[in-house]
Amino acid sequence: MIGYVKGPITHKSPTFLYVECGGVGYHVNISLYTYSKIEKEEHAKLLTYLHVKEDAQTLFGFYESEERSLFIHLLSVSGIGPNTARILLSSVTPGDIKQAIATENEMVFKQVKGIGSKTAKQIILDLKNKIDRDEGSVPSDISVPAVSNTLQQEAFSALSGLGFQRNRIAKALSDVYKSDPQIDGLESLIKSALKRLSS
Repeated sequence: MIGYVKGPITHKSPTFLYVECGGVGYHVNISLYTYSKIEKEEHAKLLTYLHVKEDAQTLFGFYESEERSLFIHLLSVSGIGPNTARILLSSVTPGDIKQAIATENEMVFKQVKGIGSKTAKQIILDLKNKIDRDEGSVPSDISVPAVSNTLQQEAFSALSGLGFQRNRIAKALSDVYKSDPQIDGLESLIKSALKRLSS
């Protein structure tokens, strides 16, 4: 099991990055939450989880132990796979997920692609006691700097990486710009588009 990777970031996007460790570049899948934490960094230390299937081994990275713990907890819930867990952690902060579980707020989960009413109930049922034992929450406010005119292209690529269809992504991004023409942060744009794609 790979506990963490640490080294220079040689490639970075909102859904994955390459971290060089001992001459080897590790492809690490990340959530938008982790991306927001390392967006300006040139080096990173990411806690990891290796998801193993018969035909693939996929490495996921997390800026904080709380996010990794939530990811692993979510994988234990019937109907939640690693991509759905990552989309949830890209749409809602770890602190807000824990709050939703504690208050049994199903709507927080049902607004996310791939999570219906049954699965939302199952998340709360399976994780309520586990989350109650965890410490505190993470602030949900994340500042995002202005980005270049490649904003829409980067957002499109990130959403494609999360498994959404190209035509739905294009419509969601268009709708976001119509409702908020002044939007100027990559994370803000992706989150706004995720809300539309998951509705």
